[in-house]
Amino acid sequence: MSRLALIAGRGALPAALAAALRERPLVCALDGFAPEGLVVDQIFRVERLALLLRALEEAGVTQVCFAGAVQRPRLDPALFDPQTAQMVPRLLAAMQAGDDATLREVIAIFEEADFAVVGVEAIAPALLPAAGLLAGQTSPQDEADASRAALIVQALGAVDVGQGAVVARGLCLGVETLAGTDAMLAGVAAMPADLRPKGGVFYKAAKPGQDRRIDLPTLGVETLRRVAAAGLSGLCFQAGSVICLDLPAMQAEAKALGLFLWAR
Repeated sequence: MSRLALIAGRGALPAALAAALRERPLVCALDGFAPEGLVVDQIFRVERLALLLRALEEAGVTQVCFAGAVQRPRLDPALFDPQTAQMVPRLLAAMQAGDDATLREVIAIFEEADFAVVGVEAIAPALLPAAGLLAGQTSPQDEADASRAALIVQALGAVDVGQGAVVARGLCLGVETLAGTDAMLAGVAAMPADLRPKGGVFYKAAKPGQDRRIDLPTLGVETLRRVAAAGLSGLCFQAGSVICLDLPAMQAEAKALGLFLWAR
């Protein structure tokens, strides 16, 4: 019988994922990046990754799923165990190549330890809405802006930069970079009114060619509030490729804020 371990990071996604599963997973969290609303069974450090792999094996784990936000931790050379120390050169090389390369290397390490790495869409597909207008109404201009934003996000993703963009009347007002979605939307909100058109669309999508088992985009009620604060008309995302933490709550919030919510 297979047992699942959830390698959790910050945010609400790990708890939402655990709630969507029939059986409670073993919850492991990177030191300093505990998830919200979820009891953690084991805290680990990257410097002792080999020890975590051994502990998972002893606990009967056969599958792992990564969920939640983490940042690159500062590594303490004094804490490395001998087995993990052998992994350091490949991890450092991957980090130099970007986030996607780092995530692929982490997946490879778990797979080499005979764990099956599964994605959210494989174990909780209901968290990734299919195509449809989920709240509000879109105008022809909104649809044109969403198409333009989708092209921008596709270009950004191809070079491993970001997964989101804001477009208003064909003008790009912001793109997601290392600082993330919240920083981008805050920047749009702070733009002088005479520099930007009214309305606009925030668009979010997976990076083209990314490993869909890890780091799929995630949206929630707070995202909609930030979209409204930025003066945009709505939120659009790539259908089947973006995780919605609580879709009914997001639909209700979009209606309350006068925004459209669209899985494109």
